Amino acid sequence: MVAGPSEEKRRIRAETLARRDALPVDIRIEKSLAMADHGAAIAFDPGTVVSGFWPIRSEADIRPLMFAMRERGARLCLPVVLDRETIVFRELVRGAEMVDTGFGTAGPGEEAEILDPRLMLVPLSAFDARGNRIGYGAGHYDRAIARLADRGMKPRLVGVAFRCQEVESVPAEPHDVPLDAILTEDGLRSFAGRA
Repeated sequence: MVAGPSEEKRRIRAETLARRDALPVDIRIEKSLAMADHGAAIAFDPGTVVSGFWPIRSEADIRPLMFAMRERGARLCLPVVLDRETIVFRELVRGAEMVDTGFGTAGPGEEAEILDPRLMLVPLSAFDARGNRIGYGAGHYDRAIARLADRGMKPRLVGVAFRCQEVESVPAEPHDVPLDAILTEDGLRSFAGRA
C-alpha cells in the first residue's frame, strides 16, 4: 500500500524534528545567531508588519533577528492560537508582557493590537528545494495565509529552519502555499524568483 501525502508528511515531520532535536543546545544557539546575521538580507520597507515567533522546543531562536528587524523599521507581531482552527497576529511592542498564547509558546496579551502581516517568518518541520514546507500538522499557518488571501493580501513567506530539516521532496497538497524563501544558518535562499 502506497502512503498518501498526509502519511508521508507525518513520516518526514518525525524524521526532521528528530534531527533538529538532536542538535546540541549550544549548536542551535550558534546556528540561530548565524540566521540573525543572514536575515539582514531580508528586504522590507520601514513600517512593514512582520510576523515572527517565539521559539518552542528545539526551534531556531529568531528573537535576535526580529529585534534587528525592528531596528530597521519593522512593526513586529507574534502568532496567538485562539482555538484549534485559528491564529491571529498580535503586535509585539517594547515592554509588552508576554503571556501563554497556546501551542507551547508565548506572545502579547489580549490588549495588543491584531495586525495583518505582510512578511511572515514561518516556523516549520521540513522544507525542500522547491519551497514546499511541512508545518507541525495543525494547519494554523495554512489557514492564516488563506484568510489573508481571501482579503486580497499575499504576505511574503520566509521559512525558518536549520539546514538539517531540508528533505529531497515534500509531498505538496493543493492547500499548501509554497515559501518565497528559506532562512537557514547557511543564508537566505529564494525559491523560483518568488522572494
